[in-house]
Amino acid sequence: MNIELTDKEFRRLLDLVYIGNWILNSTREKDRFEDYDILQEKLFAQCAKNGMNALISRWQGHIFPSPAYENGGIHEAIADYEDAVFFDILAEELARRDLGEDCDDLAALTARMDEYMDEFEANGVENLTLDV
Repeated sequence: MNIELTDKEFRRLLDLVYIGNWILNSTREKDRFEDYDILQEKLFAQCAKNGMNALISRWQGHIFPSPAYENGGIHEAIADYEDAVFFDILAEELARRDLGEDCDDLAALTARMDEYMDEFEANGVENLTLDV
């Protein structure tokens, strides 16, 4: 299979592969999905052939995204996504807890989630308390 990509498209593909592999493997230690690591390495290996050496590092015969790549903004994009997902999930879980059996009422659930999202947008988690 051959795919023709511009340099910009290839760079975007690297970002997509890195983000996808990060989501799948960043919390794993010994049970990583190696096939995704191998695919990421295969794609990043193309950087050397396309004048993008600054995006790769070599270690023990393998090719990895370089510190310059990893520190170039990709983790900020991942963090933005993680924050959004965290607050969405938290708002839904709290709303479901609050509504109990009434959480099947989509309008009520959405309204309660919106209240939590307004609070999180204004104050983050500053006003959250936990009674244990």
